[in-house]
Amino acid sequence: MKYQFFDIDNWKEISATLSRNKTRTFLTGFGIFWGTAMLALLWGGAQGLQDLLKNNFKGFSTNSAVMWSWRTTIPYKGYEKGRYWNMTVEDIDAIRNNITEIAEISPMASRSATMKHGIKSYANSIQGVDGNYIDVITPKITEGRFINDSDMREGKKVCVIGQHAAAELFGTTSPLGKYVEVNNIYYKVIGISARQSDIRFNVDIEECITIPLSTMRKAYNLGNFVEEFIFTMKQGYVPADVKPRITRMLGKRHSIHPDDDRAYGYFDVSEQFKTVDNLFTGINVLALFVGLGSLLAGIIGIGNIMWIIVKERTQEIGVRRAIGAKPRDIIVQILSEGVVLTSIAGMAGICFAVLILSIAAIATSTDGIIFRFQLEFSHSIAILLTFLVLGTMAGLIPSVKAMRIKPIEALNDK
Repeated sequence: MKYQFFDIDNWKEISATLSRNKTRTFLTGFGIFWGTAMLALLWGGAQGLQDLLKNNFKGFSTNSAVMWSWRTTIPYKGYEKGRYWNMTVEDIDAIRNNITEIAEISPMASRSATMKHGIKSYANSIQGVDGNYIDVITPKITEGRFINDSDMREGKKVCVIGQHAAAELFGTTSPLGKYVEVNNIYYKVIGISARQSDIRFNVDIEECITIPLSTMRKAYNLGNFVEEFIFTMKQGYVPADVKPRITRMLGKRHSIHPDDDRAYGYFDVSEQFKTVDNLFTGINVLALFVGLGSLLAGIIGIGNIMWIIVKERTQEIGVRRAIGAKPRDIIVQILSEGVVLTSIAGMAGICFAVLILSIAAIATSTDGIIFRFQLEFSHSIAILLTFLVLGTMAGLIPSVKAMRIKPIEALNDK
């Protein structure tokens, strides 16, 4: 008897065999379904999750850091600990001129402020920046433009207003070209800003107004003081390479103990990126083990059901052998049942994973940005083929056992 894989009778027989014990077939199929779904979700979701986390740093140079002055914690040169000190414009110039590994450096200052337009007011913050700010932090400008070098040199009374602040003061009307009053000084609105990430330093770009730092020094009598600065490195360098030199330089200029590291506030954006990368290395390793565990569970399930099927059908196999069925026909019959179950459950698992990934992509999308929660078609095929190949291999041993059953022994089996 020659076995025809596409013979309708054989398909009916496969269906009848799998339907004989529905609970067992369902549990085995669910194991395969869950294994493929987990593998597909881990594979398809890893990149989307990574994009989602890295979006928190959007708008920041990945190789940048922020530094600000803080209280001293060690007495030095007649000064007691706990002394407040302030960085100056001259400090920024010294760092810029002497530490050549730095690509861009931008000083900043900020104050609490109440913005007014007509009868409306909004309390938040005002910050001053220079023209280099946009080279280190790229704010999202929804209308108009940002502060530039010309505004800085001429000390113009212009401002970029945060998107939320603009809505509070101007409603749905465009604020461009209009004026905002802060501390009896009127600033012409030249742009509207929105944050690109959840990271912020002192102020929220979406809530505050931003003016030229030179204008802010005059308005708030800051003199040459600078509260903080942000800098980005040239290619091949990281902020940690120059931090000791910066603190040493500032320490000499402001009489701070060489070992007083806590006298400086410091936030390294590049280290945060590195942390995210390390996190995803761990997640990928975890996903590999979880995926392999799910794969192994599914394969064991296929092997078990094949063993049980062979045991239950010993007499039937004996009859087939007695009437002329070849060993190859028996092997193909047993393997076909495993392949059919694996294919159906595996495709269902992949479809389920694609559905969940699509929902995740829609749920996490912001401002038209859709994160890559998706499973490539080639990956889907690879997962399914892996289960089919390993499932077939798991069913080989029971199939070979069935092939070796002697007709007389099978017919006498109780």
